[in-house]
Amino acid sequence: MKVAFIGGGKMAEAILHGVLSGRLAGPKDISVGEPVAERREYLTSQFGVNTDADNLKTAEQADLVVFAIKPQDLGPVMGQLKGKLGTDQAALSIVAGAKMETLTKGLGHTSVVRVMPNTPAQIGAGMTLWTCSDGVDESRREMTKSVLESIGQEIYVDDEKYMDMATALSASGPAYVFLFIEALIDAGVYVGMPRDMARTLALQTVFGSTKLVMDTGMHPAELKDMVVSPGGTTAEALRVLEDQGVPAAIVSAVDAAYRKSIQLGQG
Repeated sequence: MKVAFIGGGKMAEAILHGVLSGRLAGPKDISVGEPVAERREYLTSQFGVNTDADNLKTAEQADLVVFAIKPQDLGPVMGQLKGKLGTDQAALSIVAGAKMETLTKGLGHTSVVRVMPNTPAQIGAGMTLWTCSDGVDESRREMTKSVLESIGQEIYVDDEKYMDMATALSASGPAYVFLFIEALIDAGVYVGMPRDMARTLALQTVFGSTKLVMDTGMHPAELKDMVVSPGGTTAEALRVLEDQGVPAAIVSAVDAAYRKSIQLGQG
């Protein structure tokens, strides 16, 4: 497999690292188109991959061309590559809000994959939702699946409408979790605990709780009830969270992110 990355930022690096770690391709089979010289030097020295400032040259020989650029850069980049991708190449986009119609028209290409990963992909623990156009054949679908599995879990959907939902839930989701962790650590400090101790307790609590849900398959509400004793400390804390509207605020936050994703996709 030969893979080209248009854009060499953190998410491109995460996928690149996954591809190499999974031995899906060797360093010489990976090319990165990146305008910043310092970043090109870093990627070459760190991973031994080919780098270039010329996107067209980067994409030429690749089986899979990964677009890992900022939304505002997508138009100019598609202009450079429009009509230049071969019928045996698949274009994979992780550009937030970029719809299939935008990608196929902008690239003049019918074999397009739209992907929504998240930042834990940087440590191989990502969650990715993806879909693709009818022009992507079975071999390219399997290639995409193997690449995404190298950075965590993946789910394929036929209907593109789920991409905006995934943007709001799983792509933005790490920020919500980090905010909760930060608040939990600060709460430990507030009640008198040393910060390093509060950090260790908070991180392991979040990690262990998540693993418990995943390993047991039980509903979070069931597990929550197992912690609560009548008239106890947990019941009191949950009462405050409910009174402060925390559960409802989370739903509203995800809904707001979902609507924003739709808005961005409409240009």
